[in-house]
Order: sequence, then C-alpha cells, then structure tokens
Amino acid sequence: MAPKERRPRAISRNPELIRGIGKYSRSKMYHKRGLWAIKAKHGGVFPKYDPKPVEAKPAEKAPKYYPGDDVKKPLANKRKHKPTKLRASITPGTVLILLAGRFMGKRAVFLKQLPSGLLLVTGPFKINGVPLRRVNQSYVIATSTKVDISGLDVAKFDDKYFAREVQKKKKKSEGEFFEGEKEETKVLPQLKKDDQKAVDSQLLKPIEAVPELLAYLAARFSLRSGMKPHELVFL
Repeated sequence: MAPKERRPRAISRNPELIRGIGKYSRSKMYHKRGLWAIKAKHGGVFPKYDPKPVEAKPAEKAPKYYPGDDVKKPLANKRKHKPTKLRASITPGTVLILLAGRFMGKRAVFLKQLPSGLLLVTGPFKINGVPLRRVNQSYVIATSTKVDISGLDVAKFDDKYFAREVQKKKKKSEGEFFEGEKEETKVLPQLKKDDQKAVDSQLLKPIEAVPELLAYLAARFSLRSGMKPHELVFL
C-alpha cells in the first residue's frame, strides 16, 4: 500500500515572534493582504454576499410512545474472534477429569473441539451418566489414558446443536394466576436421545477391549487427606 501524500503546511503571512504576538502590525497586514485593493474596487466598502439558502428538513413526527426508563443500547463489539488454542495434552480420545459443574469429579472422553473453543465430551452416558455436552478446557484435567475413537463420526455436533429453544410465554388466565407457578419438566427430544445411544454404542466397543478401562471411567475422582496435588500423575 502506497503511503499517503502529505499536504504542504500553510505558511502564515504574519509569523509569530512569540505566542500571540505577530511580526507585523494590523495596518501592515492590511496592506500585505491586499484588502485596500478589494475595498477600492467596490467603492470603499467590503463586498457582502448573501448566505446560501438552507434546505428545510421535513419535520419529524414526535413518537407516540416514550419508555418509562432509559433504554440501554448494547455497545458495538469490535473485537475480532480468535480461535481458542487447544492444550497440547488434549487430543481426540483423551480421558478428561471434569473439575466443575454438575458432573464434577467424573471422567469423560474428549471427542473434538467446537468452533466456539469449547470441548465436546461424553462419559459415555451408559457408563457414568455424563451425556454429550460442552465444557471449557480451563475446568478439565487431561490424563494420559486414551480411547480409540477413530471410527466415531461426530461431524453433526456443533454449537447450534446445543442451543436452547426459546419458548414464548403464554398469557395466564385468572385461575392459573392464583394457582401459582407450576414447575415445568424439561423433556429431552427423542433425536438427542438417539444421538447419545449411537455415540455410546460406538464408544463401548473400544472401551470394553481395554481391561479395567470401563471401571476406570465409572469411578469418580476425588482428593483425600494426605494427597499432594502437585505430585500426582494423572493416568
């Protein structure tokens, strides 16, 4: 890209000796700028020009509704998205220990990294109850144990797969209002149940082929008194 050409800096006809005091007086500048010639040309008076007509803008109608409170406008996000760098110790098939959330202390198999940077993991669900879910790599410990997932197809799972459906709120009748709020039970779609069963069936074969691996995934990780975390080796 060619550099932009800089415009030459305008040089003043009356350079300043010090700040606020010019080299030439007011009468001297009157002659240097040629103002006497302009005045003489127009009969001893400076010419006057009519201002340009300003186009009248159409009057905007006042809104019929004014919000009671100030409406907060979200600030524009100008940050560029950078893909999250995956730790070198986490590779497809690595067994991870979950450190936070509902399944804290349980082990899960890492399947792939999603575009959002989160990790797609599963227990499998049939072994320890951990379903297909997304976790942040900051809240996992990578072990040296690995599961062969070369024959597993997880291309269909992305961030949109885990997005929650927005439910519209229905207006309550007078009777329902006085009854109080009822606890709504969330039902998992049948499609997600089938996907979980398909993934579990493909993972169970390589897991059962390795002795004691099934029991290892089913066991919960915890620290006991006397254990030094900095000296632990996560197998």
